[in-house]
Amino acid sequence: MGQSNQDRVGGKGKGPDHKLKVYSDIIQLIAGPDNPTPLVRLNRVNPSEDFQIYLKLERYNPFGSVKDRIAYEMLKGLETGGRTVVEPSSGNTGIALACVANAMGIPVEIAIPKMVPEEKKVMLRFLGAKVTEADDELCPLFPTEGARGLVNALIGSPKTRDSYVSPNQYENEMNVQAHYRSTGPEIWKQTRGGVTHFFAGLGTCGTITGVGRYLKEQNPQIKVIAIEPSSPKHRLPGMKRITGLSEEFMPKILDRSVIDEILEVSDEDAYDTALELARKEGIAAGPTTGAILHVALRHAGSGTGLAVVISPDDAFKYASFYQEVLQAESARARKGKP
Repeated sequence: MGQSNQDRVGGKGKGPDHKLKVYSDIIQLIAGPDNPTPLVRLNRVNPSEDFQIYLKLERYNPFGSVKDRIAYEMLKGLETGGRTVVEPSSGNTGIALACVANAMGIPVEIAIPKMVPEEKKVMLRFLGAKVTEADDELCPLFPTEGARGLVNALIGSPKTRDSYVSPNQYENEMNVQAHYRSTGPEIWKQTRGGVTHFFAGLGTCGTITGVGRYLKEQNPQIKVIAIEPSSPKHRLPGMKRITGLSEEFMPKILDRSVIDEILEVSDEDAYDTALELARKEGIAAGPTTGAILHVALRHAGSGTGLAVVISPDDAFKYASFYQEVLQAESARARKGKP
């Protein structure tokens, strides 16, 4: 008896066919060593032949960001027991969790800072997630503040704790393991072991810890460089300033031993670099990419190597933020200023 059309194409339970791009569900599109996100060399923003820079374009994950990698890893190991998944997020983790939760049939609620771009809030509501806005900065000092405080209250209160469960990306080791098992091996394989520098932003610290740990195991000489905002009051969603932060407030999954250097970047430099990237390379990326790339470009004139820069997401979820930058640019142009 012949196979049904569904079985031939890729029925439920079938493994992913990356060659033909046939999948049994959307989750199978999440990047991994057999299905890596692209690595793209920069040629015009970085003319150096001695220090090549490649962007790791995480926008090519199915839900649009590097956080897709951790969403499924955290959810599949979470005992939900019919409870609603709730998580604080500056947008990307929330979107990824909502998509994965929808595919798994799990209700989800996201607490998000009011300062996050409206585009991300719209996407979360579009996905059917219940969105609670917190009146806080993008990276509040205390875990009891803002979006994290709202979630901690829900999972800790006797009235609501039986109704909610949180993956807690700041403390969940699966956040690190997702990058140790996927992003790190991808970079090593894609550069044929030639990577000498790895640049990533600090946020929950899962990316830099997982990738840094894997790359250091392959070659301890690889430099792992972390980027943080120059001020706690910034406009770089997803990034966190840890310099000056008390140890008790550090992301619990951060492994400082894999980081060689922590460097800071201003909002202005981050946004200017993102605009330059779009206009010289045709790559439309978010402002965090601009922040990380700005620091990598500082290194380009001071040595040799092959650098990989994490590009967490694309520009489209930040259109309203970029609009403000473009308006300021137009105002300067009218006044004849550079």
